[in-house]
Amino acid sequence: MSDNPSFVLRGIEDVVYEQRPIPDISGDEVLVAVKKTGICGSDVHYLVEGRIGDFVVNSPMVLGHESAGIVSKVGPKVKHLKVGDRVAMEPGATCRTCDACKTGRYELCPDIVFAATPPYDGTLGRYYRLPADLAYHLPESVSLEDGAMMEPLSVAVHSVSNLGGFRANQSIAIFGCGPVGLLCMAVAKALGAARVIAVDIVPSRLEFAKKYAATDVYLPPKPQDGESKLDYSRRNAEQMKAELNIEDRGTRSVDLVLDASGAEVSIQTGLYIAKAGGTFVQVGMGNPNVTLNISLILTKELNYKGSFRYGPGDYPMAIGLVSSGKVDLKPLVTHRFAFTDAITAFKATRAGKSEDGKGVIKAIISGPDSD
Repeated sequence: MSDNPSFVLRGIEDVVYEQRPIPDISGDEVLVAVKKTGICGSDVHYLVEGRIGDFVVNSPMVLGHESAGIVSKVGPKVKHLKVGDRVAMEPGATCRTCDACKTGRYELCPDIVFAATPPYDGTLGRYYRLPADLAYHLPESVSLEDGAMMEPLSVAVHSVSNLGGFRANQSIAIFGCGPVGLLCMAVAKALGAARVIAVDIVPSRLEFAKKYAATDVYLPPKPQDGESKLDYSRRNAEQMKAELNIEDRGTRSVDLVLDASGAEVSIQTGLYIAKAGGTFVQVGMGNPNVTLNISLILTKELNYKGSFRYGPGDYPMAIGLVSSGKVDLKPLVTHRFAFTDAITAFKATRAGKSEDGKGVIKAIISGPDSD
């Protein structure tokens, strides 16, 4: 194919299909024919708000960053890939020379070129160019659809394994049963968790989590009239401890709390239920300004960490978990759309359900040349 149809965000609620030039590649790059792309919450956020924090869409931008495809062209310096190889695409190219890159935390590179983060184009087109070492060969047992899901799975691997330091026979509580929260549960289960506690305010999501990877689920109560968020969170934590027999120490304590919701009361509640000396990882993005009980972090000596995307080793570990059968991604893909139906796919993801009323967990858009 000589053309490159792409799904472009021009402004808030303004998306179109446009022809874009086929990218030229350098010696250590590959050109990938994109076959499958998942819709992320950040894609929807750019569509609806035109920005996420300081990242503002000021010019037309191709959407999409959760992708997999088939190598279409390789640079002369690339030795580990060939045309026709199926690959998962890590969508963030870093400078490789800054302190963050050199110390193994390239996700913090200040000059990262990340797909579908302004001003850089994303992967929802026929072709995408990236450094060859960010194209990961997929084993035969792993589908291209699974390959697209490696991006959010790598977020989960980074949060649970890399930052959370989670180990076999430990317990974890995860707030938020969206795609990232569910994948964090799957990673914890694959690592040998003694207990995986799922928390959400939507009963149907908890039902899915229990079938998928959680050992326990918890539905928080509704706030009382006039109750402050901190008072609610304290009450919620006490109820959660009582219902699930959670203790502050010992075998019934929670080693790792992970918030994948971004909700203020979830973060507050998580600090109350974390064990003394435990770890709290924040991966969900919500209101940037929240009130925290700092005394809990101090007196419990909690390790409070932020989690941003993924780093060295996260993609290979994600692929290994899937190829070995320890993580099953297929139940999470609830909706599939043709490239020409991308607008419908975004509408369904934004609404949380398709026109037939079926709830959306993850929607996948096929490439222009795929079924």
